Amino acid sequence: MKISEIFTKTIKEAPADEQAKNAIVLIRAGYIHKEMAGVYTFLPFGLRVLDKICNIIREEMNAIGGQELKLTTLQDPEIWKATDRWDDEKVDVWFKTKLKNDSELGLGPTHEEPLIRAVKKYIKSYKDLPFLAYQIQTKFRNETRAKSGVMRGREFLMKDLYSFARTEAEHEELYERIKHAYGKVYERLGVGEQTFLTFASGGMFSEFSHEFQTVCDAGEDTIFLDRTKKIAVNEEVNNDEVLASLGLNRENLEEVKAAEVGNIFTLKDKFSKPLGLTFVDELDQEQNVLMGCYGIGPSRLMGVITELLSDDKGLVWPEAIAPYQLYLVRLGQEAEIVKAADSLYSELKDANIDVLYDDRDARAGEKFADADLLGIPWRAVISAKTVEQNSVELKARTSADMALIPVSELKNRLVKLR
Repeated sequence: MKISEIFTKTIKEAPADEQAKNAIVLIRAGYIHKEMAGVYTFLPFGLRVLDKICNIIREEMNAIGGQELKLTTLQDPEIWKATDRWDDEKVDVWFKTKLKNDSELGLGPTHEEPLIRAVKKYIKSYKDLPFLAYQIQTKFRNETRAKSGVMRGREFLMKDLYSFARTEAEHEELYERIKHAYGKVYERLGVGEQTFLTFASGGMFSEFSHEFQTVCDAGEDTIFLDRTKKIAVNEEVNNDEVLASLGLNRENLEEVKAAEVGNIFTLKDKFSKPLGLTFVDELDQEQNVLMGCYGIGPSRLMGVITELLSDDKGLVWPEAIAPYQLYLVRLGQEAEIVKAADSLYSELKDANIDVLYDDRDARAGEKFADADLLGIPWRAVISAKTVEQNSVELKARTSADMALIPVSELKNRLVKLR
């Protein structure tokens, strides 16, 4: 893609109505547009990053046998009344609306109930289980506070996966499989070393639930972290009994701020029982299906990665999710420079390398500043000097060092780095 063809532009000034670093940097770089508090449009650069995050999540969910679907946003109140979750006193984040005939609808904040209704007709026997079903879909939650940019939105993207099992042992096996897959997601997104399995309250269904918390100054949670064992406890369960059960020593725990980037819960028959989701077992006995739910917020992750990795110059994207791999800068309007840069751009595109080509007639400083702000992992410069030497000046976004390499080597280097 050529910069001259893109409708978005970078801006120098921070938006006055934003407090969160992630929103400020993403807006300045032209990745998102703020529609209202807690509601953001993902512009072309931002959508490319968001799609890559979703694809990594999708690949890991598919690898463990997840089956992708897409449930409806509009929700029938009746099924939620059956589980006592339609009442605003019980669930206080609903967005509700009405049809022209005055009947109520809701915008889905989560999807346990409608998924059960969708799969119920297919589950009759123990032979129909177990399975994993998931979606990556827009959720709506009427959050009281929405001042954390894309880290906490009223409209946001979520991957929600649900497990359906016959026995507790089978549920636990699925639970552990998904927990492991989550770890692989964070590693691939470039935040694995900063993300820790965190023990939280399991409510009435299990001793613990598990959160995945990324250590981050902008995080809203406080966790107590054992870096050696790479596990943490949430503030709500930080007591001597819990620490003893986990083999943790209070003296080894570090109190840190963190952002929740995933959570997994055991549900047992909390929803399957009131909604009649049952199966007939090997002994011809009717049993309730046992469930778990597992969430990751792709748009939230985009905000956390921005908070964690960006610097005073702008965004710093891991290669796996960067909108482009290379920012190609042309310095000069002379015919031989234009020819060399255009030719290299075409060659890289033909090699399926994601390249953003700055073909503007602008000062070098402006182009370099935009390259840093946009956070593209690599920058290559074509100038009068490099054309004379049949070379290109290559620099990583995370380094101050530049290397002059033959033009013929650039493509192979970038292919190897993918």
